[in-house]
Amino acid sequence: MGYILLEGGAEFGGQMEIPDRRALSLAGGSGVRVSIIPAAAAPDKNHERAGQNGVRWFQGLGTTRVRSLPLIDRTSADAPDVVEALRQSHMIYLLGGFPHHLGQSLIGSLAWDAMLSAYRGGAVIAGSSAGAMVLCGSYYDPKAGEVHPGLGLLPRVCVLPHHDTFGQSWASTLQPLLPGTALIGIDEQTGMLGKTPNGTWEVHGRGVVTVYRQEERIVYGSEQPLRL
Repeated sequence: MGYILLEGGAEFGGQMEIPDRRALSLAGGSGVRVSIIPAAAAPDKNHERAGQNGVRWFQGLGTTRVRSLPLIDRTSADAPDVVEALRQSHMIYLLGGFPHHLGQSLIGSLAWDAMLSAYRGGAVIAGSSAGAMVLCGSYYDPKAGEVHPGLGLLPRVCVLPHHDTFGQSWASTLQPLLPGTALIGIDEQTGMLGKTPNGTWEVHGRGVVTVYRQEERIVYGSEQPLRL
């Protein structure tokens, strides 16, 4: 199995260099294949710009084999060239944007099967904001005010991105709706990196990660080990 990187938003700037470099190192270094999935930015027609921002960011970190894939909806998530690119990737990065569109694009798709295959082979699966949300057992769609099943890479987990700006306001709504689920509040420009739900995770970046369980609320700062 590979590693999972969850980030709280404001990706491609500031202190996000710290968790992203760490993830690239775990994926195999500067020569690895990095694939960016811009689907979450497609509803407002921002996927091309956002994808290219990601390409420039990882090139700036020294990666030479990075591309933004034309995966923008459920149809393109089954495209053979997209699926093959994901299967051969060493790091796969899901951008932020609209979580429900991203979730509906990937759930049950050949692209998601390819991502799981890459992950089982040692690839890093990374997501920021909406990208981090849909990787979990459940995710919240703030536009509709609804909770949906996620991709399930981290069962019994729900990410609250942008926790230091607006994500923390979701906690009181989601706690009664998701009993037995750990709510993970991740600040902007902050990431948490780990291997399995039961393993130890690293916190890197500008802010903190806040874990809500029932009545418990624990805050983890940079370099502090975290267990879900």
